Amino acid sequence: MDRLTEMEAFATVVDQGGFTDAAKKLGISKSAVSKHVSSLEARLGARLLNRTTRRVSPTEIGLAYYDRARRVLNDAGEADALVTAMQSAPSGTLRVAIATDFGVNHVSPILGRFLHQYPDITVNMELNNRYVELISEGFDMAIRVGELEDSSLRARKICETQKRMIASPAYFQTYGRPKRIDDLNDHKLLHYSNSSSTNVWKITAPSGEQRQVRTGGWLTVNDGQSLLNAAIGGLGIAYLPSFLYAEPMREGLLEDAIPDLPLEVLGIYAVYPPGRFIQPKVRAFIDFLVDQFRDKGPADW
Repeated sequence: MDRLTEMEAFATVVDQGGFTDAAKKLGISKSAVSKHVSSLEARLGARLLNRTTRRVSPTEIGLAYYDRARRVLNDAGEADALVTAMQSAPSGTLRVAIATDFGVNHVSPILGRFLHQYPDITVNMELNNRYVELISEGFDMAIRVGELEDSSLRARKICETQKRMIASPAYFQTYGRPKRIDDLNDHKLLHYSNSSSTNVWKITAPSGEQRQVRTGGWLTVNDGQSLLNAAIGGLGIAYLPSFLYAEPMREGLLEDAIPDLPLEVLGIYAVYPPGRFIQPKVRAFIDFLVDQFRDKGPADW
């Protein structure tokens, strides 16, 4: 006989307290339940149930076996539900946190395509620049730019961007153009930060050495679009990703501050909680984003 069938019959007898109620629960005859349990006891070589005319109860061995059998049966049920869920159409509310600059400029404009493609999904999108704790804050996934800090999360790269220091032609005409990293100390820098005390740029020198530049500026703000606008307006040099500066640079509104420096390439990732099962709605959105940004290399924005 099937081992899981025997386990289920035995566990149901324990749960229901007898063969009659177990048979009703399973939708089979009382004799069939008794046959499954007897077969299980014969295979194990142990008596699992104490049978009296009035009640049935597990033996000491039977109780220990019940605990393990119930776990196995629960896992089997979850496995069945998993297959069913993975084959079902994506649906439900998708709660996603996205870095503000990338979300506003590149996810929001294409979100309608996703919703039309998956009408049973409702998107709750939160745009912010803070580090979101996915599980404790109830998010299904997040989109993050740059190095991933939490290695416990699963991640899939969507595309890449690159950072460079940029400013307007008018700024360079007024203040000159820096020729090397040390020259930045004499310029007006536009800082991105969640705290006004952390105005630090990490820059790679032509030698490959990692340098840190810490200097004040006219503006510190935790919004990349505001920094971009300030750079275009001639207020200083900003250090921004290509998905923000690419278009105004093509239009001649911005120029590279130090063209000889290596460009910092950053990954843009979809991250989601660990586990072997990815919810269909999460998988659908990640697949959609990967497809939409398939042609986006570090400089292709």
